[in-house]
Amino acid sequence: MASRKCIIAFIVFVSTCSWVNSQTVDQHLKIALRSIGHEFLLQLEDSTSRVLPIEKIDGRYRLQFQRTFAFEPDMLSFSTVKALSESNISHRFIVEIEQCKTGALVHSFETSSKPKLTDLMACKQRPLPEDCYQFFFTPVAKKEPPVNIDHSPGLRKSRAYLFLSLLLGAGLVFYFRSRLRRPRSNENLISMGLYQFDKKNMLLTTREHTTQLSNKEAELLFLLLSNENNTLERGQILEIVWGDQGDYVGRTLDVFISKLRKKLQADPNLKIINVRGVGYRFVMS
Repeated sequence: MASRKCIIAFIVFVSTCSWVNSQTVDQHLKIALRSIGHEFLLQLEDSTSRVLPIEKIDGRYRLQFQRTFAFEPDMLSFSTVKALSESNISHRFIVEIEQCKTGALVHSFETSSKPKLTDLMACKQRPLPEDCYQFFFTPVAKKEPPVNIDHSPGLRKSRAYLFLSLLLGAGLVFYFRSRLRRPRSNENLISMGLYQFDKKNMLLTTREHTTQLSNKEAELLFLLLSNENNTLERGQILEIVWGDQGDYVGRTLDVFISKLRKKLQADPNLKIINVRGVGYRFVMS
C-alpha cells in the first residue's frame, strides 16, 4: 500500500512539474511572438499600432494586428529570426500567412532563430497587397525514436517501475534546472573562421582580443552571415537594417561595410564582396 501511495505521489508530482513547465514554455513563446509582431511593425515604419493578444488555436499561435498593410514576406522572416534569437527560443516554426476574412493561405515557410540559407530563400516572394493578414506559428515537434516494447508480464511490470523512476528523476532534474535558470553561455556564439561572433552582446572575439561592435554593425554582420554566399541587394540591406529609422544616406552602407572589413581582417578567409551595381555577398572560403 505504501509503495502504491509513493508511485501515485510520484506521478502527481511529475504531472504537476510537466504542467508548470508547459505553461512556462507557452508564456515564453507568446512573449517571443509579440516581439516578432513589434519588430515587424517597426519594419513597416509603424511604432504606434497595437499587436493584438496572442491566441493559441489548435496548437497554432495566432499573431494579429490592429491595422491592414502591404508587405514583403522577407520582412516577416527577418523579424522572426531576430526576435527568436534575442529571446533565446530554439524552436523551429512553420509560419503561415492567411487573409483575415477568407482564411486563405497566401504564403508559408519554416524557420528558427538559426535559419539555414534554404530557409531564407524560401521566404522570398512578391510583395503582398494591402489587406488584413494574420500570422500563424506552429512549433515543429522533434521526432522521437521508436520504442521496442516487450510484452512479457514480468518485464512489463519491472519496466513500468523503471519508467516511473526515470520519469521522476527527469522531472526533478528539469524542475531544479528551471528554478536555477542557468544562462546558456554559448547560445549566442557563432563561429566564423578565426572569430567568434556574440550577436547578443555584439562582440567579435579572437584568441588575441575582443572587438565591440555597434548595434548596426552587429545587425549588418548577422544579416550577411545569415545569407552566406547569397548576394543581398543594397536596398534590401538598407531596408532591413536601417528601414525603421529613415535617417540613412547613400554612403552609410558602404561606410559600415568598410568598418566590418577592418574588424574581420585578421582572417583573410572571411570576405565581404562588393557585387557591382547590385549589393554585397558574405563568403567564408
